[in-house]
Amino acid sequence: MAVRKFKPTTPGQRHKIIGTFEDITASVPEKSLVYGKRSTGGRNNVGKMTMRYIGGGHKRKFRIIDFKRNKDGIPAVVKTIEYDPNRSARIALLFYADGEKRYIIAPNGLQVGSTLMSGADAAPEIGNTLPLENIPVGTVIHNIELRPGQGAILVRSAGNFAQLTSREGKYCVIKLPSGEVRQILGTCRATIGSVGNSDHALESSGKAGRSRWLGRRPHNRGVVMNPVDHPMGGGEGRQSGGHPRSRTGLYAKGLKTRSPKKQSSKYIIERRK
Repeated sequence: MAVRKFKPTTPGQRHKIIGTFEDITASVPEKSLVYGKRSTGGRNNVGKMTMRYIGGGHKRKFRIIDFKRNKDGIPAVVKTIEYDPNRSARIALLFYADGEKRYIIAPNGLQVGSTLMSGADAAPEIGNTLPLENIPVGTVIHNIELRPGQGAILVRSAGNFAQLTSREGKYCVIKLPSGEVRQILGTCRATIGSVGNSDHALESSGKAGRSRWLGRRPHNRGVVMNPVDHPMGGGEGRQSGGHPRSRTGLYAKGLKTRSPKKQSSKYIIERRK
């Protein structure tokens, strides 16, 4: 995966950096694994705007991704690597030996034609999913569960990876991309390797219109509003706005919002930076 830069033939091309899509092998998704995704425009069921700066954008179909990887002992062949408009990572279509088809997040280095396995007996190779207790210490992993059988909820976006650093009894110690070090039950599953499309972080839209295509409307700062609209608004001339905070008065920089009584705090060895 690489990125393309453009000659500045127009103002929008000057700063535009996008992916090459050379790793993608299919342009149409598997019909049995997609359904229509309706856009809300940030409105709730009575039409009231509950999320600002959302609306417009291209139509998307939602791809059903298998985050559980619970077909143990059945080999699957990677048929295609595809684009997914709903996430930064690429997705891979698997054909299982029993005829079932499923999408997974495509890890870095996965090739069309590779054979993947899941379960406790799977080899610790790229794309295979197995319990943390069966993964060698020091291995780079992604798609990590927090509760057994829940499905992967950690480390799923492009280029991300975590590392299994040690074991303590029935728990495994994981270093997450944020820098947080925490314990996760050894029976939880994870996938070997890092998430693909690692150059996604280098991309630059180049113009406001590309944000509109993605469904993002112009985002105006609190400082330029009036006092009635935002705690940082108002003042003669250009004022700094005081302490950075949200529209509802919640401090934006440095205020810890995590509940001190949260049950999972005992599993966190080291907080994120």
